[in-house]
Amino acid sequence: MASVVPIQPAQPTGAPQANDVLHWMRPGPLQLAALPPLSLYIHLPWCLRKCPYCDFNSHEWRATSEAEADGIPESAYLDALIADLDAALPLIWGRTVHTIFIGGGTPSLFSPQAIDRLLGDVRARLKLTPECEITLEANPGTFERNRFRAYRGAGVTRLSVGVQSFNDEHLKALGRVHDRAQAIAAMEEAASAFDTFNLDLMYALPGQTLEGLDADLTQALALAPPHISVYHLTIEPNTWFAKFPPALPEDDLAYAMLDRITERTAASGMSRYEVSAYARSGHTCAHNLNYWQFGDYLGIGAGAHSKLSFAHRIVRQVRFREPRLYMNSARAGAAVAQSDEVALADLPFEFMLNALRLKEGFTLPQFSERTGLAMTSIQKGLEEAERKGLIARDLHRVWPTERGLDFLSDLQSLFLPEE
Repeated sequence: MASVVPIQPAQPTGAPQANDVLHWMRPGPLQLAALPPLSLYIHLPWCLRKCPYCDFNSHEWRATSEAEADGIPESAYLDALIADLDAALPLIWGRTVHTIFIGGGTPSLFSPQAIDRLLGDVRARLKLTPECEITLEANPGTFERNRFRAYRGAGVTRLSVGVQSFNDEHLKALGRVHDRAQAIAAMEEAASAFDTFNLDLMYALPGQTLEGLDADLTQALALAPPHISVYHLTIEPNTWFAKFPPALPEDDLAYAMLDRITERTAASGMSRYEVSAYARSGHTCAHNLNYWQFGDYLGIGAGAHSKLSFAHRIVRQVRFREPRLYMNSARAGAAVAQSDEVALADLPFEFMLNALRLKEGFTLPQFSERTGLAMTSIQKGLEEAERKGLIARDLHRVWPTERGLDFLSDLQSLFLPEE
């Protein structure tokens, strides 16, 4: 179940023009009738310990001066985030933000007071919908009583807790900084403080059996989370596990584990609405849905990615990855390291990389609205996918079959541009 690595967009324009709205508004190859919904992603890059499987832009906190000995530089980093946002405002001027996601790293290393300041500064600059979903990622290893409730008071509406497993041996193998008891306590606190929250669970772990997965599921479901995200442990390049790979379950066992997860979550009233997400009615993640429906998002923070649509083009941006380089660059109004216009030939694949993760797929008008392309640009791929039993479709909608979800990378690759 290896993931497809997105191809690099063509037509690099360079970071110097990153926030030049007139440059992106000039005539171009697309004609988008309307802009998609806009989300905001905020990256807080530090963690207590880098997990051996993690290939995200996360950095173990190590103080480099006496001034930093008491903890991460919250205030300085927030200053950089807001400077970054201020520089990017011309690109999204007048647009409403529907969701905010604060990810990492371990965002719950930041104090509730820092999150309160951050969200206050964001609200002062952006128009948010009244029902704006604001998610914060949290690690049970940073949990202390009433901390989650304080995040709720700061304006966070949804918590995503990275449990990964309730088995202490697996947690140790994964390099997690929490144990089973802390995970249960954190989830109970999340349930008491938030109306909606997510539990992250990993499977196909070193030495894991189907019985072991069942034990994790039993504990997870006993906590009655309204949303569960599941992740197959994969060995990613440039990680500790890539250098020292553990013995993982065979593919057949991993598929059986995923089937068991789908079966047991369904029995508890949750439905699989995305390839790796299960939710009770009314508790899907609006932020991630916007990604998968090829919506727009502005990403601020170290290494954050953006996807922004303009009348005649779609642009992807990446901020500088190293936290201190990012902070210095952001304060100078130049946080963007790379800014690229997505080539027309790449748009079908970029769209399918997201939309085909959804169990309900996408509507035909949605494809044209979000990409500016005619349906003829994906007709060949749709026919091949249908022939292989990877999708089903009618006159209005296209959706992945169960086989399509199981072999998602194969399905998505049918829409790669021809060489």
